[in-house]
Amino acid sequence: MDEPFSVNVGAVRYTERFGLGGVVTPEVLGEALAAIAADLSRIDDRLAPDALVAMGGAVTNIAAVRHGLAIYDPDVVQGTVLDRAEIDRQIELYRSRDIEARRAIVGLQPKRADVILAGACIIRTVMEKLDQASLTVSDRGLRHGVLVERFGA
Repeated sequence: MDEPFSVNVGAVRYTERFGLGGVVTPEVLGEALAAIAADLSRIDDRLAPDALVAMGGAVTNIAAVRHGLAIYDPDVVQGTVLDRAEIDRQIELYRSRDIEARRAIVGLQPKRADVILAGACIIRTVMEKLDQASLTVSDRGLRHGVLVERFGA
């Protein structure tokens, strides 16, 4: 088993560094993606996992947008499969809109409108580096997974 490690990637950090909180040119988006890829280089030579499960605010918001959830429903979000095409579609959706237009997107929590583009870029980069065509969204937290692993479903 590989040793656990952490990488310093975060949506707020990239949003501030590249100005991703509003309309972004394709060139700036490319620079941000390149920086994220460089910062995630630690996972470059990893074997592709059998499956990729993602949790947290960015991916649950992306799933909610995918489903068009005007009111967040964790049971709908839980288990959602997102493919790269959907992540790419949403990256373009966020890249091309200012903060107010993002806040109007059904399913996106208004408080995440400024950082969602960076979050989507991080997710997309992880999928690419791990050679995953899709991922499964978990609305549950890490503690939930530890409890299930330890005590059963």
